[in-house]
Amino acid sequence: MSRQSGPMMMSLAAASLLVPTPAIAQEQMTESVCPDNTPAVFHQCALEAAQAFDPPRTPDGQPDMGGVWNLPGTAFEDIEEHPEALDDGGGPTSIVDPSDGRVPMRAWSDSRRQENNQAHMHPSAACLLSGMPYTMYRPGPYQFLQTPEHFVVLASRAHAYRAIPLDETPPVGDSIQLWNGASNGRWEGNTLIIETANLNALPWIDQRGRFYTEEVRVVERLTLIETDTIHYQVTVDDPNVFTRPFTIALAYRRNTVDGFELIVEACYENNDTLVDIYRAAGFTLYPGITAEEAREATEADQ
Repeated sequence: MSRQSGPMMMSLAAASLLVPTPAIAQEQMTESVCPDNTPAVFHQCALEAAQAFDPPRTPDGQPDMGGVWNLPGTAFEDIEEHPEALDDGGGPTSIVDPSDGRVPMRAWSDSRRQENNQAHMHPSAACLLSGMPYTMYRPGPYQFLQTPEHFVVLASRAHAYRAIPLDETPPVGDSIQLWNGASNGRWEGNTLIIETANLNALPWIDQRGRFYTEEVRVVERLTLIETDTIHYQVTVDDPNVFTRPFTIALAYRRNTVDGFELIVEACYENNDTLVDIYRAAGFTLYPGITAEEAREATEADQ
């Protein structure tokens, strides 16, 4: 098999894992104060709508985000604007800052991103955890659960879940690195802010091979702008790879189907059958890059 045919085979092999289901396709929600799911349009509308909305609350007085949520759009394919393709639904950029909708990658890191797509399989194809922020915009519905002490995220894909403490949990220490990192949350007014560090830098940000180092910091902001819509913002900051922080904004829409339950799409780590297909096409598992290696690449690029 030629090297040029590798990306095509990669796309076909992973289609069942990576393409969106019809339930979460990009669409407009007409019964909403901010019906347009286009990230830049929704973001501006949501910032204003949140100021006027008094959300339903849990017994401890915090905004109640419990329930099942769908996420329209195709950020998991490419967080930048991208056309429809073989295994891509296509869609607008999900980046609202910078305003040009582009990821502010350093020159060497953008070249490395392109090399990643040619040399490595997407980590999710091996049924490895998706990391942050990718876990929060993978295909499929999500379920949010709340207690005064924790905010829990359940997802149907690859057994992905997060249990985020909302108290003064001590840091886990710089020596510990995890696929989804270590997260802590807190309420600021009606917004839940979640800060994540200690990521192992082995996942990607999207299917285009965008990456980060173990020194990345991820900050999420979740705000109800109406009963059935959450304004989700996530800022990624890793000066080793990016020239400045950038922010993604998306709309979570409540699933209002009575009795709806998440379907677990079983997936086991190092999915041998699919991984063997990738390896036969010449791909390997992404090895990650350290902050030190990234800084050396930046210096060499100057």
